[in-house]
Amino acid sequence: MRAMWSGAVSFGLVSVPVKLYTATTNHDIRFHQVHAADGGRIKYKRTCSIDGEEVEYADIIKGYETEDGELITLDEEDLDSLPTKSGREIDVVEFVPADQIDPLLFDKSYYLEPDAKAAKPYALLREALVQTDRMAIVRVALRQRETLALLRVRDKAIVLQTMLWPDEVREPEFDVLDAEVELRPQELTMAASLVESLGADFDPAQFHDEYRDAVVDMIERKRTTGDTRPAPAAATREEGPDSMTDLLSALQASVEAARGGSGGGKAEAEEPAPKQQRQKAPSRKAPAKKDEESPRKRTRKPA
Repeated sequence: MRAMWSGAVSFGLVSVPVKLYTATTNHDIRFHQVHAADGGRIKYKRTCSIDGEEVEYADIIKGYETEDGELITLDEEDLDSLPTKSGREIDVVEFVPADQIDPLLFDKSYYLEPDAKAAKPYALLREALVQTDRMAIVRVALRQRETLALLRVRDKAIVLQTMLWPDEVREPEFDVLDAEVELRPQELTMAASLVESLGADFDPAQFHDEYRDAVVDMIERKRTTGDTRPAPAAATREEGPDSMTDLLSALQASVEAARGGSGGGKAEAEEPAPKQQRQKAPSRKAPAKKDEESPRKRTRKPA
């Protein structure tokens, strides 16, 4: 595993240098969207909904539409003025009983690995959490944004579990739940008996994704029976002077045309000089093109 973040857990006067690792991975089978006729990959372009023209990423800014239909735009200067966090500390705010944390608040899980010299304070924090049956509520800055998280113990490792903010959890507003329902003692007894008859200790190794297994079997069956075809090479597209390849070609043509002039003076190029390539804003990256889709989302297991 590769560490995605390094810093220190800070509680009281104790500081534990740690590294952060993603604790989970997704094993869904992912498909490409391809043209049924020739197997070519399906690509998507950024186009304007008003004029239908393709838009360069350098010309795109963020916009927020209000409930009244007003559009508010934010440029790079606006975004740079927003508060960001870049600290390297996991600050413990408080230690709370484990049964007070609603699993609905859990988001992503990360393992904390201590530095070699910090093994003892790491073990001290881990055992303190186990003996007191508590979790540590912390604040941490990940990807320049402060987030709420908690520290909990899994086997010998301390897990950093990022959490949703309280206002991100929706309440179940179902009128049917407010209706009075009469439950007879015999029904409750029978339901409890059924629960007890299916009682067991949870072993996650007993469960697996049957849909994914079926997809893997189908793909392997098609491969072994020869129901395949070579993946086509992507065709070269004309993308205009903003394409690096086309830019270099245009520059080379311009140089050759200039060298071919007579009289030692500057000769006119046979084609106009290419437009200067736009520079992309350094603080934003182009979103990855979505040419894959999952056959279905895997069922989450309880935290």
